[in-house]
Amino acid sequence: MSGDIVQFIIRMAVLVLAITVHEFAHAFSADRLGDDTPRRQGRVSLLPPDHLDPLGTVMMAVSSWFGFGIGWGKPVLTNPNNFRNPRRDQGIVAVAGPASNLIQAVVFALVVRVAGSAMRDESGFISTFGLFLLSGVTINLALAFFNLLPVTPLDGSWVTTALLPHSLAARYQMWMSRYGAIVFLLLIFVFRDFLGAVIGPPVYYLEGLLLHGANF
Repeated sequence: MSGDIVQFIIRMAVLVLAITVHEFAHAFSADRLGDDTPRRQGRVSLLPPDHLDPLGTVMMAVSSWFGFGIGWGKPVLTNPNNFRNPRRDQGIVAVAGPASNLIQAVVFALVVRVAGSAMRDESGFISTFGLFLLSGVTINLALAFFNLLPVTPLDGSWVTTALLPHSLAARYQMWMSRYGAIVFLLLIFVFRDFLGAVIGPPVYYLEGLLLHGANF
């Protein structure tokens, strides 16, 4: 099997796992905070088919083939009226997704540290298993920081709304409803270098921190 196909399969496997856990984290946190909407929709689940969006998965596959990997899952719908503190709890639900990606990155890094010789093949190169683990660290960190950007439809827009004073939050949401989708598309398709410059440094820093001293 060629190296390109192996890399593609690894990226897809990591993205499917990362997005599934990400969406589950949204659903689970909303359920725990009093909103049973995700549970009634079958989203409090760790099964990928319950969370993968068809178009988002196609985008994930196409972009993974070209080496960067981006896609999305089905949004977890919530009813803020069911929360005890709607603005605060909506922010908690939003941040749960990126937090789950950070946790996944830590778990992958811990496995790297204990994997030892399994990280390399007989020729001394990084094995397929090793590439999977390292990709798990990098991709999850990238997803975490990407999703924290304060732009609709990313989780960061809801986190920002929860943190801003009420008057500013209302203006921010109004601006996002009008221009957020345009800004998001420009970041993805036009200003990718700028996007990389924003999320790259924290990703590389945490990746180095998590893997520092790992023997592989």
